[in-house]
Amino acid sequence: MLQKDDLVLKPSNNYRWWIAALIGLATAINYLDRQNLPIAIGEIRKTIEISDFDYGLINSLFLFAYGTMYAIGGRIIDILGSKMGYAVMIVWWSVANILHGLISSVTGLGIARFLLGLDEGGGFPGSAKVVSEWFPRKERSMAFGIFNTGSSLGAVLAPPLLAVIISLANWRWTFIFSGLLGLGWVLLWFNMYSLPSKSRFSSVAEKAYIASGQASEVGARPKTPWLGLFRNRDVWTVILVKFFPDSAWYFYIFWLPKYLNDVRGLDIKGIGLYAWIPYAFAGVGSLLGGWLSSFLLRKHVSLAVARKIPLGLAAALLPTSLLITSVSLPLAIVFFSMAMLGHQLYSTIAQTLVTDLFPSPVVGSVTGLMGCMVTYGAMLFSVLIGYVIGEFGYGPAFLISGMLHPLGFILALVLLKKDRFVRNDLAII
Repeated sequence: MLQKDDLVLKPSNNYRWWIAALIGLATAINYLDRQNLPIAIGEIRKTIEISDFDYGLINSLFLFAYGTMYAIGGRIIDILGSKMGYAVMIVWWSVANILHGLISSVTGLGIARFLLGLDEGGGFPGSAKVVSEWFPRKERSMAFGIFNTGSSLGAVLAPPLLAVIISLANWRWTFIFSGLLGLGWVLLWFNMYSLPSKSRFSSVAEKAYIASGQASEVGARPKTPWLGLFRNRDVWTVILVKFFPDSAWYFYIFWLPKYLNDVRGLDIKGIGLYAWIPYAFAGVGSLLGGWLSSFLLRKHVSLAVARKIPLGLAAALLPTSLLITSVSLPLAIVFFSMAMLGHQLYSTIAQTLVTDLFPSPVVGSVTGLMGCMVTYGAMLFSVLIGYVIGEFGYGPAFLISGMLHPLGFILALVLLKKDRFVRNDLAII
């Protein structure tokens, strides 16, 4: 017979991985929210007239707001703390997502998209801060891989799930449904999350293990104004390593469903059938990147090399996207899949670099500035790519996008010096 104590969750030695799964779920909802528009755009166009240039501009509005809040959101999370700061962000973006279902014009859609971007910008800085609080350094790339897989999970679920919702109801309900999912996540978050030292779910042994793996980050650090981050060499290093690849990523996620509709002639059901496949491979890339880097560290490879090897392998996969426009639909999906696997492998390591180069108290702020700058770059690229596609078609767009990850990797080789990985002497005032 069950006793009362049997129903109480006992402290665990592996609770940190539940935390990684929880922020992975938040990231999945985040990407489900932002995939609503690309998936539903064909149906929305039946009620709202939207040109290719309008669509590119709407995506740029999202990215401008997203990039701005990336920086501000990271700072807010450092001030409020990861628990309250993350909750504020996801409540905010869930409400904004629901608003999409109420608009009836291009202007309204642009405003709603801007508000969504303004809210979602705090998600990744919050996740990075949680990883820095809950994981020792040797496990952080794997933790990043797990939560980064959430972006692929959300994108995998989006095409078939949203296609079903549109078939049963209409495109407006896709936004309302995913917004409600985000509000439900917040209830889980408040029940499950706290700092490791205060967690009732984490065992004494696990708390000691986490603390020992973060010992090198503890100590007196000179105080630096927040704006002083712009004068820090390592801040610009992590920005430049991610700047060009993220522009390509946003091109893939925003234009894949539209490409399948415009060029390959797929309707909403066809998009639901095929569009999830590249995102499934993207999820594999996230886990592969996290696993490979951690594996290399266990084999006593230096931290700098254990980060650069996965970055190089990932960058080598992206030029395959140049072949997408010249092959059959099944092969086009294969090349899309290789490109997205490569990006998420690359992105997992690029995000982990922040926790390698900076102490936990400033991880949110640095991640926020990095995300802000790279998203501004993606915003400008989105306007450019909308013009390029409208004037010249998709071929040149895939050509440009396929070369951006190799460029990012070259910058990583030049800028990421071995000695920088042991510097942890920065704090923010």
